[in-house]
Amino acid sequence: MNPIETWSVEKSLDLYGVRLWGAGYFDISKTGEMQIRSGSGISGKKVSILEIISGLKERGLEMPVLLRIGDFLNSRIKLLHDSFNKFIKEYNYKGKYRGVYPIKVNQQQQVVEHITDFGKQYHHGLEAGSKAELLVAISFLTDPDACLICNGYKDQEFIDLGLFARKMGLNCIFVIEIPSELELILERAETLKIEPRIGVRIKLTSSGGGQWAASGGDRSVFGLNMTQVVELIDVLRAKGKLEYLCLLHYHIGSQIPNIRDIRAGVQEACRVYRGLAEEGAHMSYLDLGGGLAVDYDGSSTNSPSSRNYTLDEYCADIIDTVIQNLADTDFAHPTIITESGRATVAYYSILLFNILDTCKFEPQPFNGKLPVDSAEILKNMGEVFNTLNQKNFQECFNDAVFYKDQLVQLFKQGQISLRERAQGETIFWNIVVEIGRMMVKSKFIPSEMKIIPAILSDIYYGNFSVFQSVPDIWAINHLFPVMPIHRLNEKPLREGIISDITCDCDGVIDRFVDLRNIRETLPLHELREGEEYYLGVFLVGAYQETLGDLHNLLGDTNVVTIMFNEEGGYDIVRELEGDSVADVLSYVEYDPKAMLNRIRKTAERAVSHKKITAQERREIMDAYSDGFRGYTYFER
Repeated sequence: MNPIETWSVEKSLDLYGVRLWGAGYFDISKTGEMQIRSGSGISGKKVSILEIISGLKERGLEMPVLLRIGDFLNSRIKLLHDSFNKFIKEYNYKGKYRGVYPIKVNQQQQVVEHITDFGKQYHHGLEAGSKAELLVAISFLTDPDACLICNGYKDQEFIDLGLFARKMGLNCIFVIEIPSELELILERAETLKIEPRIGVRIKLTSSGGGQWAASGGDRSVFGLNMTQVVELIDVLRAKGKLEYLCLLHYHIGSQIPNIRDIRAGVQEACRVYRGLAEEGAHMSYLDLGGGLAVDYDGSSTNSPSSRNYTLDEYCADIIDTVIQNLADTDFAHPTIITESGRATVAYYSILLFNILDTCKFEPQPFNGKLPVDSAEILKNMGEVFNTLNQKNFQECFNDAVFYKDQLVQLFKQGQISLRERAQGETIFWNIVVEIGRMMVKSKFIPSEMKIIPAILSDIYYGNFSVFQSVPDIWAINHLFPVMPIHRLNEKPLREGIISDITCDCDGVIDRFVDLRNIRETLPLHELREGEEYYLGVFLVGAYQETLGDLHNLLGDTNVVTIMFNEEGGYDIVRELEGDSVADVLSYVEYDPKAMLNRIRKTAERAVSHKKITAQERREIMDAYSDGFRGYTYFER
């Protein structure tokens, strides 16, 4: 970047795409600090994230921190229901809308509790896909008008729990995922004398594009095909229980980027819904599953990390499609259910971490001069350096790569020394650096040279673990917005990638959101002596906390939840300390007390052999004891 160019907050907003992916929840202050807003839109209270970090440090909380903003959960639930209800009224739809949160998206107790408390005014329900999730749902869901959708494999214990929930007044609906579940549900219902509500999950031909397209379509793992659906109807009719069937469910994928796929799924499902009603089932619910996408990269396209529709378009298209496909029937409009998890919780969490150090790619300088007796290969490389210019840099790049390969072969064959190889590599990287500068001024860059900026980028070492806090970056190349949270009124003069503190080459963020493409480097600022530099990974509320693992035994980070207050500031409403070293060791079956005793014996043997004194043993044991109690991440 040109250091002479003047900089402004507006340029940072554009550079990092904040207004595009931020959905109105984020802004930058005049002083260059990232801010969070109390609600989506230009109005609302604003709080500086740097101010929050300062407050946490004063309270003794170290980086990294997962920051949760409770107001964002409220906002997402409200926006979803308000949008559906707006089009229900506008299109004169005769049914209702019921939102359902899939617990698997973020199972943290605080999240489920918050959603059920705030969502009660909208009759927002829960979806459970396992016994553990069902127990959570039953304990937190108290609204009889909210839906409790039971998906996943169901054994007798699962079914009994759901039936008891129904008996206590909860609107619990079993969704048949495999044909064999029906018999067990009917058997347990008869035994317990509780009438169940039953839904059926179908495999639609329609499927969504993007990262999770395989979860829908004819080859999806869950759901019944049309032949199995007809068999299910026949079984219920034969047993005189057809009135139990009240819900049709399907799922064509998570993070569906294209609105046409959503409309196609709704249209196909409506035809099946009509068929079930015509067969005599007491149909009243149409569950569209998940799929409402989050625009992670801000491009508003049908790329896997985005979506080519707004929330209003999503809701309007669903209502309109259902009306059109049931227009020539006497069937009542169904209650529409969506299981929007990602769109509900993604904005809720931000991973904040400090940068510990940087590694700059700056080779030793080369002035173009070599001793007369230099090896021929070095003279050839020196000539490439000396003849390099704006017009021939592609040719020089090809020559440099050729000579670099020759250099390595000559070294392997013992024809040049270690010092000569080092000198050759210095010349090569000086050539590449000069080419990198020339590429900035060139209108056309050959494809084989587009990797040069990434090769020359700095490495910023962040105090976090990719595998623990943002595992989808590693596992499925998911894109999340990443950017500095301060100094945004200054021009970022470096290009870098971000490495975590695991000793694993996969623990790196080297793909970044961009309006036109995926960036391989991120514009960042120079570190200042004695001053922390903070980055944030945004929109990490969906799946990341649950999927995180203990790579290198780096555990859960500190977690802080805030809510905006009436004075325009914020209150810390919940604070969870991250895992200690002893905590993570116990997760993988170590006994910290037993380990400490083993270390104590080792230290005592060292005393006996006169290697250390008794006083030194005490210092060593204190250090080990403190180590077990310490945070698993880097502490200043």
